[in-house]
This record gives sequence, C-alpha cells and structure tokens, in this order.
Amino acid sequence: MGIASLRDIAVIEPVSTEDLAGSVVAVDALNWLYRYLTIVVKFTDESAYTTAAGDEVPNLVGIVQGLPRLFEMGVVPVFVFDGGVVDLKRAEMRERHERRLDAAERAEAARERGDEVAAARHAARAQELTDVIFETTREVLDLFDVTTVDAPLEGEAQAAHMARSGDVDYVGSEDYDALLFGAPLTLRKLTSSGDEPELMDLDATLAKHDLTRAQLVDVAILIGTDYNEGLRGYGPKTAVAAIEEHGDLEGVLAAEGAQIPDADQVRAIYLDPTVTDDYAIDRSVDPDLDAVRRYVTEEWEIPMETLERAFERLQASTPVECESRG
Repeated sequence: MGIASLRDIAVIEPVSTEDLAGSVVAVDALNWLYRYLTIVVKFTDESAYTTAAGDEVPNLVGIVQGLPRLFEMGVVPVFVFDGGVVDLKRAEMRERHERRLDAAERAEAARERGDEVAAARHAARAQELTDVIFETTREVLDLFDVTTVDAPLEGEAQAAHMARSGDVDYVGSEDYDALLFGAPLTLRKLTSSGDEPELMDLDATLAKHDLTRAQLVDVAILIGTDYNEGLRGYGPKTAVAAIEEHGDLEGVLAAEGAQIPDADQVRAIYLDPTVTDDYAIDRSVDPDLDAVRRYVTEEWEIPMETLERAFERLQASTPVECESRG
C-alpha cells in the first residue's frame, strides 16, 4: 500500500520515543491493523484466535499486543478508519484481493504437504478485514478508551487533515502517501518492536528538493500511485529531476509526448481530499483493562496465556494523558 519508492527522496530521521511522550497520534487504523494481523497469523497458532464457532479474530490478539508499544511511549492514539474507496483505487483493491486469494490457496497447499512454516507465511499474506474483525476492533478500542474517527473516504487523508489542523501532533502510518496527503510529520515503525520510530518530515522533504507539495504529487503521479499507472522509466529521482526541469506534470508529459489518464483526478485526491471536521479528540486514555480482558478471553475465547505479557505491559503503561494544545 502506498508508494514505497518515495522513501528514496523523503526526509526521514530516527526519533527518540522520549521525544514523543505527551503527543497525540492519528493512526491510519487499517494500515496499523493489517500489520498486526500479518504478525499474529504468521507467528501464532490459529487455534489461539479461532473461536469454537469458527470466527477468526487475530485482530484482538494484535490490538492487545500492539497498543502497549504506543502507551509505553506516552502516546495517545486516535484511530482513523477508512470510510470508503476512491473510484480510481478500485482496480488496485481488486488486485490486492486476488493476491490474497492466491496466498490463501498457497497456504492450504502448504498445509496439505505438511509445510507449516510456508503455510503460516502465505496465511499472513492472505489476511482480509472481515465484518467480524471490523466489529470487534471497534468494540475493543472502545473498551480501551481509544478515540476512533470515521473518515469520509481515505483514512490517511483524514489523519493528515487532522494533523494540518493542529488537532493531533503526528500521523502514524507506514505508507509514504501521508506526504502526498499533506501530513506535516508522520511517524513510521510504530509496529516494529525493538526499533525506534522514524519521523518523516514534509516541509524538510519539499525544501530538500525545492518542490511545492503540488509538484511532489506530480512526482508521485509520474512514478505511479494506487490510483494511476506511472510513466515507464520514471523512478523517484528521475521524476524529481524531470519536474525540476519542466515545472509540472504537464510539462514533463509534453516533453515526452505521453499521457497519464486521470492525472487531474489523482491530483485532486491528494491535494483536495474528502475529509471531515466532525470529530472530537480525547487527549487521554484510561482503559478498563478488566473489561478488555473479559471481552477477549471470555466472549471471544482468546487464551489468557497468549495475552498475559501484553496485559502486564498495559497495566504498567496506562493511563496516558497529554497536555491540551490550548
């Protein structure tokens, strides 16, 4: 998801977890959740997250094991959920679905031949967000006293809007699209245990390459995004050089005698996304851990031994409160 090759031109520096204490982070919920789903399915026996009725809820394991990392940093997360799919992204979503179906078939074949390592690897790649996962995710986040926000469309665009408005301090996402949506400061590696987070700085990136944000979006369109195919032969550095030389996407395309369909629509997705101001940020988290424990272990049958260490960390790291921005 996102344009990973933008890393080659983005200004990204390690950031100390101590420097993040007391901040509010708008987390791209589906991005965060997918990563924990992958980790849980790959490294946890499926019997630990499958109920007697056959419902699979690896998300509950991922959430309970993942939130302590944020709380231990002294960070208050706000989870921002996608509200829909932009029309231009539907083809990309179909391709992802097909890749997950293929991964599921490979996982089953690996199980049949007794290769549990390969089965776990392919099963992790096959994860989809089911209705049960969506419902239980929201319910357990409510018990955790974590604020959730529903975006009209793209969650990452909504999170970037909240950061630009000053209502949160950072966007939390592994996707480099956060730059294009205008997130001033984006935290990465929030799901990487043992590693310090990274801070991706939009203004520093623009200054480094003497670009405007609109020109950075044109760079991305040349490379190719979730919404369009790029121009053959253009990577991040060649795209930056071309925009520097010709000024904008139209100039590059004229020089190349080429076209990129829907380029104006892609620009609008990034520069004028559909967002909302209908949200309220709670700058504190004080979870009912007993209720969380009952919910995941009794109602959804997750074995307590799977989560024991996570609950110890939660007990030690909550509540969390951040100062009002006033």
